[in-house]
Formats: sequence, C-alpha cells, structure tokens
Amino acid sequence: MTQISRRGLILTGAASLGLAGCGNGIGTDGAAKLDARVDAMRDYLLSRYPGTQDLMSKAVGVLYMPLMTEAGFGFGGAYGRGALRINNVTVDYYSAASASFGFQIGAQQYAHALFFMTEPALAEFRRAQGWALGADARYALPDGGGAIGTDTTTTLAPVIALVFGQAGLIAGATLEGTKYTRIIP
Repeated sequence: MTQISRRGLILTGAASLGLAGCGNGIGTDGAAKLDARVDAMRDYLLSRYPGTQDLMSKAVGVLYMPLMTEAGFGFGGAYGRGALRINNVTVDYYSAASASFGFQIGAQQYAHALFFMTEPALAEFRRAQGWALGADARYALPDGGGAIGTDTTTTLAPVIALVFGQAGLIAGATLEGTKYTRIIP
C-alpha cells in the first residue's frame, strides 16, 4: 500500500485545480469573447436539441456555462465562466467552481446551462453572494435522438440543469457542490 504524504496530497490538489483552469481561458476572456461563446453554445443547443427551445421560452432566465474544465487525481476541481441571460440579453457574468475528493483520476470538459423556471429562483440566484446548486434543481439529460429529458416533474422544478458535450477521460459530470459567483470579465 502506498502512502501519500500531506505535502504530496496538497500538491496533487493544487495541480488538479491548476489543470482544471487549463484551456478554458481563465483571465483571457473579455465580455465580448464570453458572449460569443455563450451565443455559440445557445445555437448548438437549439440545433442539436430542438426541445431546448420550449425550455428556453418557459424559463425566466438562463445561465450558460459554455466550457467547464474538470481534472482530478484524488483531489479534483472544476472551473468555468459564463453569462446569465434574461430575454436573451446578458445581464451578468458568472464563474463556476467546484472541488472534490475521492477515487478519481482524469480530466474532461463539458458545458451546462441552468434554466431558471420561476422568478423567485432567479431572484435568489442573483441576490446570493455565492450560490450552490441545491436540491430544488432537476437534471434534464439530452439523449442521442436530440431530445431533452424533461417531463412534468422536471418542468415544475424551480431550476433545471442541463449538462452536455462531455469530452475527456473522467467518469461523469455533476454540478452538485458547484458554487456560482458573479464576476466582471
């Protein structure tokens, strides 16, 4: 059995978080570049998953996170930046960050969107200093046929999370424990 020293564990965690920042433009995205990424993501959703149009039309706001980068080796981390849009107009920019610990190794990138289905859910998100996805959210999963897995239970939820476009060598993509913070790009 191999033991990892405390220093090794800290270095591994720091390296994992550093890798999570690679390739997603930390510190290099201005508002225009971030908006362009969000536009591309929205267009991709609409063309690849036509059912998203109905979800977008019912939502009072959508937080688009076009590129999340996640890496882990024991300790893991993920980071990305995106924009909150109301009536398809950007009103704020946000970062999303998460940390994890457990049996994990690898890296991946993915995109996600949070559809705020009620005014109170959107207001709570915008008012919070840092907001974490909670138990009141439902996940809608895209299938191979281009549909979004929403049903009556999902569409009545205050927040619907859609995760898609996973690429890499790590199992799963979860938003639980992800903290969203308002930023200035």
